[in-house]
Amino acid sequence: MQHEVRQFVVENFLFGQSGDDLANDQSFVKSGLIDSTGVLELVAFLEMRYGIAIEDHELVSANMDSVDRIVAFVERKLHTQVNDLAS
Repeated sequence: MQHEVRQFVVENFLFGQSGDDLANDQSFVKSGLIDSTGVLELVAFLEMRYGIAIEDHELVSANMDSVDRIVAFVERKLHTQVNDLAS
């Protein structure tokens, strides 16, 4: 998952750069890498790729501000979905 998220960010927001300088814990906000429109693109990718629904209140930096934070967030969402289906 980390590789897929990272690859999406590199291909859609680094505009021809290799992404070698992008650390997985690098803040998208502080680095100016992704703006509000970019967040919407990222959300659409995550929802489609991982079959999750991301609510507006979940669009916070604690969930969406780096590759590492996104991966942790999506893993929590997927875990919650599995638990909800099991109950």
